[in-house]
Amino acid sequence: MLLVGGSRWDAAACAALAEYVSRNALPVACGFRRQDLFDNRNPNYAGDVGIGVNPALAARIRDADVLVVIGERLGEMTTSGYTLPSAPLPSRLLVHVHPGAEELGRVFRPSVAIAATPGAFLAALAALPTFPARRWREATAAAHADYEAWRAPRPVPGDVDLWQVVRWLDERLPEDTILANGAGNYTTWLHRAYRYRRPGTQLGPYSGSMGYAVPAAIAAKLLHGDRIVVSWNGDGCFLMNGQELATAVQYDAAVVFVVIDNGMFGTIRMHQERRYPARVVGSDLRNPDFAALARAFGAHGETVRATRDFAPAFERALAAGRPALLHVLPDPQALTMSASLDAIRTDALRRRSVAER
Repeated sequence: MLLVGGSRWDAAACAALAEYVSRNALPVACGFRRQDLFDNRNPNYAGDVGIGVNPALAARIRDADVLVVIGERLGEMTTSGYTLPSAPLPSRLLVHVHPGAEELGRVFRPSVAIAATPGAFLAALAALPTFPARRWREATAAAHADYEAWRAPRPVPGDVDLWQVVRWLDERLPEDTILANGAGNYTTWLHRAYRYRRPGTQLGPYSGSMGYAVPAAIAAKLLHGDRIVVSWNGDGCFLMNGQELATAVQYDAAVVFVVIDNGMFGTIRMHQERRYPARVVGSDLRNPDFAALARAFGAHGETVRATRDFAPAFERALAAGRPALLHVLPDPQALTMSASLDAIRTDALRRRSVAER
């Protein structure tokens, strides 16, 4: 299994990666918020290793005879809290390639440590003989099938289905579209259901900081004015830097800002309900009409209350020729991709009752 991430990548290194794994029928996983390093539609793609990792992918990484990590520093998010692989001594062969020698062996003790940039390492790999790929071609195909199954929509409560919204964006947007997101539960739909095609198209805070998507998207649009740029925000995230709509309008940065408004800090609420069910403190939000706020700044603004309304609203936002904001109102019960707010609370209360007995 190859696991790629980190920095110092360029288009040539990504192309070399694609050529090498195709020639050798190897599976590739991408680190946390580095999904754009490898075309997610490629039959060798096994998925991303981040928050809420696909259990099938986690098992593959854990059981791989050889795990080759290229560029990724193996931080907390990519390793599921330093458990994937096991720390400090992985149970299987670990080859760790990183441009900073100080990262090699910092947490995980690799069997082979190589201080090199991704491009230099992949150039050296290209000179090696081709493996007998038939040995793992079937396993690689199964890994990609598991990825596709993992991104298949699940039922969610309410009139707005973010699974379907992101799946539509995945089919509609050009390959060079740049998507920026902040931090929170709302980002998981984007990470899991959207397929990144090209390097330099995913902007996300590796540190998990909120408020990132608005300024990142504006900067991206100013640099790449000919490309579609989408800023994907939660309501709490947007409120941290939403005033930069003024900058977007001032400099004609025609970003499409999507604000997912469930009236709460969703991730914090999720953890509150899991640990202290029904004891909610400081996670509710009293939000403005974000579409009206956008229009007050001079941007195009619309409200989306149902899944079927998102696609035409998005097309109008693109056609507006100026910054545009879509205020999307999902059911607050749709707190995560797999469980409703009530289900999380009920499960926590059940576990507490069992523990008390």
